[in-house]
Amino acid sequence: MTDTSSEILITAAERFLGKGEKALTQSERQVLEQAIGKKALSRDTSTVFDEKSTLGQRLADGVAAFGGSWTFLISFGIALAAWVLGNLLLRGEAPDPYPFIFLNLLLSMLAAVQAPVIMMSQNRQAAKDRLVTSHDYECNLKAEIEIMALHDKVDQIRNDDLKQLIAKQQEQIDLLTRLVESHIATAAAKGESK
Repeated sequence: MTDTSSEILITAAERFLGKGEKALTQSERQVLEQAIGKKALSRDTSTVFDEKSTLGQRLADGVAAFGGSWTFLISFGIALAAWVLGNLLLRGEAPDPYPFIFLNLLLSMLAAVQAPVIMMSQNRQAAKDRLVTSHDYECNLKAEIEIMALHDKVDQIRNDDLKQLIAKQQEQIDLLTRLVESHIATAAAKGESK
């Protein structure tokens, strides 16, 4: 960063954030640099987050998405009903007769595998939410800085207009004063000539 841009950053940090350059967080510094450079700060945090995900993480998200869907619930319910009905109808020749011990084993194994996978997906979603929240903070901070800068510009324009108005009024007062003085001088000259 050049000396000029560093000075601008320091001035902006003190003006808009009430902090010195050393007290700025990395996020605040980035927002100020983006605002000063008039660059966009927005980005698609979902895409940024998903680009960094591994195959295992994407698989956990897929399993969690399918495991929490109506498709899974309905198909799983149909499979359980078919298993129970099939084993009840076959009675003596059933591969898993009542009390369905093998079915209980399968359901326990499914729960043992599915629960950690869903937890991994939830942890990833929480990390994604933190990234989105951080980005929202940066965008809001930049918007506040830009609004304050706009207020400064509007105030400066107003002050310039007031200065011009006062200068014009002073010119008019000077003209009126000269006119009155001229009129008084003319009236006094006419009064002496009589």
